[in-house]
Amino acid sequence: MRISHVIWDLDDDPDGNVQHIDLHGITIDEVEDVLFAAQEVVASYSSGRPVVFGETSAGKHIAVVFEVVSDEPLTVYPVTAYETEP
Repeated sequence: MRISHVIWDLDDDPDGNVQHIDLHGITIDEVEDVLFAAQEVVASYSSGRPVVFGETSAGKHIAVVFEVVSDEPLTVYPVTAYETEP
């Protein structure tokens, strides 16, 4: 899997993905660290959406749940992200 683009809502959109991941203490950069380095995608147990797990450049282990917006080039929309155990 090679993600080319990540779609973000406006920073001040209260219902947007930027605000949602911020509620979990995760930044845009951390989400992109994991998305762009992703080797394996699995399905989320709760939503069935694709999810990737990885380590950020700051050393956090996180999960990123996303939706595929386009296959060519692979463009994704992060829905949520949260810290996980390594």
